[in-house]
Amino acid sequence: MISKEILKKIQQVEIHTRHLVNEAFIGEYHSVFKGRGMEFEEVREYQPGDEIRTIDWNVTARMGRPFVKRFVEERELTVMLLVDVSASGSFGSVRQLKKEVAVEICALLAFSAIKNNDKVGLIMFTDTIEKFIPPKKGVKHVLRVIRELLCLEPAGKGTNIPIALEYLSKVSSRRAISFIVSDFIANDYTHALRIANKKHDMIALTIVDPREQELPNVGFLELMDAETGEVILVDTANALARKEFKVANSRQMHERSGLFRSMGVDEIIITTNKPYVDPIIRFFRMREKRY
Repeated sequence: MISKEILKKIQQVEIHTRHLVNEAFIGEYHSVFKGRGMEFEEVREYQPGDEIRTIDWNVTARMGRPFVKRFVEERELTVMLLVDVSASGSFGSVRQLKKEVAVEICALLAFSAIKNNDKVGLIMFTDTIEKFIPPKKGVKHVLRVIRELLCLEPAGKGTNIPIALEYLSKVSSRRAISFIVSDFIANDYTHALRIANKKHDMIALTIVDPREQELPNVGFLELMDAETGEVILVDTANALARKEFKVANSRQMHERSGLFRSMGVDEIIITTNKPYVDPIIRFFRMREKRY
C-alpha cells in the first residue's frame, strides 16, 4: 500500500515535469533523438507545394493525375534510465537531495519519451541491481517508474556502475538511448562504459552538490562517506585545507569529463543549487547542431 505522502509526491513530480515537457522539452527531445528512418504511410493525390521527387509514377500513370507517396518518421525508440540509488544520493546541502533531483530528471526524460511514442525502461542499481522495469509506453508506465524511484529502499549502499552497464546489455538487445544518472563517485567503470557505448547511445547525467566541490569555513567538520561509513575530521577554518579540497574535487571532475569525451559519451552536469532545465536544454541544442 502506497502512503498518502508518496502519492502526493508522485503527483507533485508528475505535474511539475509534465508542465516542463509541454512548455520546453517536447520539440527539443524530438529534434535530438530521431527515429531509425522513414517508413511509407500512404499514397495521396498531389497538392501544390508537394516535393516532386515524392510522386508515385506508377499510381499517377494508372489514375491519370499525379499522386505522391507520403512517409513518416519511424520512431519507436527505447530510452533506458540507469539510475544510481546508492547511499551518496541521500546528500544535499541546498533545497533538494541528489536523489530527489534524479527522480525529477528521470520523470522529465520519461514524459518526453512517451510524448514521442517512445518506450521507457528503468534499471536502478547500487553495488547490485536493485530493480528492473522493462521498456513500455504510456503515462501509467511512467507513473510506475516515478513510483519505484520514490519508494525503493535499496538493499545496497555502494556503487557498481559496471554491473548496471552489463545488465543493460543483457536486457536490451537493440540499441537504446541510455541515460546513466549518477554522481559517479565510483571507480573502475571505464572499460564497461566503453563497451556499452559501442552498442548503445550512452549519455552521462552527473549530479553534484556544491558542498562536494567546496567546503564552507565553519571550523572543525566531520565528513562521512555515506557508502562506506568512513569518517574524517577536517578543520575548515584552515584555508589551505579548503583549497586542497576544492582543487582535488575540481581535478576529479575535469578528469571524469575528459574520460567521457575520449569515449564519445555526452555528459550533462547538474548541480543541486541550480535549475536542471537549462543544462538539459543546452545539451539538446548542442547535440542537435552536431547531428
